Amino acid sequence: MTINRAVFLDRDGTINVEREFLHRPEEFRFIPGAVQAVRLLNEAGFRVIVVSNQSGIARGFFDGAAVIRLHRYMDSELARSGASIDAYYFCPHHPEYSSDDDGKKCRCRKPLPGMLLKATAEFSLDLPASFIIGDKLADVQAGLNAGCRAILVRTGYGAGEESRLPADIPVYDDLLTAVRAIVEETGNQAEGGRELIDLQP
Repeated sequence: MTINRAVFLDRDGTINVEREFLHRPEEFRFIPGAVQAVRLLNEAGFRVIVVSNQSGIARGFFDGAAVIRLHRYMDSELARSGASIDAYYFCPHHPEYSSDDDGKKCRCRKPLPGMLLKATAEFSLDLPASFIIGDKLADVQAGLNAGCRAILVRTGYGAGEESRLPADIPVYDDLLTAVRAIVEETGNQAEGGRELIDLQP
């Protein structure tokens, strides 16, 4: 039986060069090796799902439509190299910058597992067979809270977060080295019927 497994990816600082409140395509830059990493996951049969905190929405710096436009730009750039992301989930909340109760009732902002659990329900994922990769402790905690395996990368804020990790969390220099380790450990398992969607919890 085919296992429907995923690698959840943080966005800023993991896939692309960290830039505070990034939302303009012209400011977007892939971290070297990130596109190849996504393609390797595609080829290995993993769902590739981005889970990203986007508190710039709650702060009023941009709206959800700007985030979606940026994700469409990412899709077009990835497609040039034969890579693709299955879905994007983003949390628009921040508890200190909310005009209503949404921020206080939020269940999706990492380290909470809401985005991962929503993706799991919509894609029928096997969480114990899945991974999360990010550059912050909150990414690692979200993965552990959801029941998947967690990896930290040293790009973005990762080098500064490494000392805060539980002792058993693996750390790699960047997304590509982390993905190579996953693929080497798990082997290839083709997965068909993928669809590209952009979702907000």
